[in-house]
Amino acid sequence: MPKLTAISAGVWAMDLGLNGRRVVVAGGSRGIGRAIALAFAAEGAAVSICARGVEALESARADIAAHGGTVHAVSCDLSDPAAIADYIPAAAEAIGGIDILINNATGYGRADDEASWETSLSVDLLAAVRASRAALPFLEQGRDPTIVNIASGSGLNPSVRTPAYGAAKAAVIHYTRTQAATLMRKGIRVNCVAPGSIEFPGGSWEKRKTEAPALYNSILNAIPAGRLGRPEEVASVVLFLASAQAIWVTAQIVQVNGGQGFGR
Repeated sequence: MPKLTAISAGVWAMDLGLNGRRVVVAGGSRGIGRAIALAFAAEGAAVSICARGVEALESARADIAAHGGTVHAVSCDLSDPAAIADYIPAAAEAIGGIDILINNATGYGRADDEASWETSLSVDLLAAVRASRAALPFLEQGRDPTIVNIASGSGLNPSVRTPAYGAAKAAVIHYTRTQAATLMRKGIRVNCVAPGSIEFPGGSWEKRKTEAPALYNSILNAIPAGRLGRPEEVASVVLFLASAQAIWVTAQIVQVNGGQGFGR
């Protein structure tokens, strides 16, 4: 079994044979993406991250670099096809190739309006499609290549509060299975992680805790574990799926949610 070692508060390193692997995290500056990038770096992987916010990106880059590994960070608007087409080859050059692609970006379009639908489809869905397409030539040359798409529990159930976001994440789930069926012939595994409600500093659930306590508590009460999740708990599952420990796992949708939606 993989050995677990605490490297800092809430961050665990798992000996999954990821040392020297080359990882791109699209949407890696905060929250789940940042935790994923940090966990890969702690395993000895070379990591490239991108995001729009320069300040959060630099903070994440510095934290990843503190683990002593190779890190590449570039500001990139993942709703822009040209920006993705520029970023992926630059990331591959900086870290020596691509073995693992993590599609984590979200525009989190909440409402049922044109702006929310456009944001959700362009960032949550099409960024994953475009990044995967751009990374394919590098993955084909990679070691045990794999893609992990980050969806959401909102993509598995009706989402009255966030219709555009939920629909886009449902499309990511469907796309994951299509990718897996297509790319396994090339030796590339594709899986999806669907987190439940995840809380972290500066995140939407931390804000709702004070700004919309009734909503926050209704979500909390729907989680049998009795709390919201942490980014590091999602990252641990992503690392497993990206590792050789999961070499016979593809086309799977793994929920990380503390039993959310199954009652208390």
